[in-house]
Amino acid sequence: MDILQAYFHELRMTMIALAPSLLLGLLIAGMVHVFLPPGLIRRQLSASNATSAIRAALIGVPMPLCSCGVVPTAMGLRKEGASPGAAASFLISTPQTGVDSILVSAAFLGWPFALFKVVAAFVTGVFGGMLVNRFDNTPKAETGEQYPDPEKGTAKHGEKGHKKGRSIAIVEYALFDLLAVIDVWIVFGVLIAAFIAILAPPDFLATFPWATSPGGMLLVLAISLPLYVCTTGSIPIAAALIAAGMPTGTALVFLMAGPATNVVTVGAVYRILGARVLLIYLVTVIVMSIGFGFGFDFLLGNTSPDQYMEHRYGFLDIGLTWILIGLLTFTIGRRLVLRITKNTSVLQAELTLQVSGMSCNHCVKSVQDALKSENGVDEATAELSSGLVHIQGKIVDARHLTAVVERLGYSVTEVAPRPSTHD
Repeated sequence: MDILQAYFHELRMTMIALAPSLLLGLLIAGMVHVFLPPGLIRRQLSASNATSAIRAALIGVPMPLCSCGVVPTAMGLRKEGASPGAAASFLISTPQTGVDSILVSAAFLGWPFALFKVVAAFVTGVFGGMLVNRFDNTPKAETGEQYPDPEKGTAKHGEKGHKKGRSIAIVEYALFDLLAVIDVWIVFGVLIAAFIAILAPPDFLATFPWATSPGGMLLVLAISLPLYVCTTGSIPIAAALIAAGMPTGTALVFLMAGPATNVVTVGAVYRILGARVLLIYLVTVIVMSIGFGFGFDFLLGNTSPDQYMEHRYGFLDIGLTWILIGLLTFTIGRRLVLRITKNTSVLQAELTLQVSGMSCNHCVKSVQDALKSENGVDEATAELSSGLVHIQGKIVDARHLTAVVERLGYSVTEVAPRPSTHD
């Protein structure tokens, strides 16, 4: 019973530490999305030089996109004229951080760590982009054909967004485009962080030589590279591991390499930019994450992160915690209800595509939004677990819609039209 009480205490303290910074980060991200001029990103990234790589990293660092969500955006940039180096810089820097994860990092690990991670993401992106510009000979992408815009359909792009107040557009983007994408990861991260805090008391890992040696850093790197890791949701886990005695530099490797790579992202980079760029991409992430991990331990290793367990919280923090719990319950519950109700619409689908490569809710939303933006498509319902995409509409061209999905970086392995109801 004491263990259960201690676990719920850790859950409570972790949520209280998380809520204010996460909610503020989501609000700022929504404001950036609504007020950023459409097309600004693409206009800045066409040149194959260091400037375009720097601009791509500057744009990517504050954007709250996961490693899978960044793929359609980067592919859209590439197809509309961005250089391979700029696309690579954007792919590397964006998933490592964002305005939401910056604030959450500061809340759990202190501002020195949060700012160091921002610099690391920026430098890693620029370095990778410059290497791609130097060694890749891929010709400039054709821009004559219109490609699906991953941002199309959000508040600032659609007609509905202009009719609504900007404040509503900000809230809708923060809730449905951001929090709904990472909600499960947030819950998972908090549950695991509390479990680690109970299982491994302070400095527990420090008693194991492998955990504090370079070998421990390499082990964390090997584990994090193929897995999908949400940067914001994994911060409480990293904080709990640091409290248990893991070197902060090793946690930095986990928070850099994990969000920047996974099996799906690697495949998408290969499809978008080719084998040579993929090699540069992986080497850059591996070498730079290890380098910055050692660098943090050397420069700031003696600084103690501002641990959330030591904080004192007021009524505002507790109130924001309940707001976050309510929002998480709403987004997860809404998705479950939609999944149940959509089962009836599957029977009416004119076309069903088997799509491989969707590994998060942002992937699902990107596919659905791209298909819904096509003329003649009334509804598109994607299932994350099965990879099936059910499409309804007056005019459903299987070949064209397959191409739409593939241009987002996913692959269509099977096309099944609706069975005929006539005898």
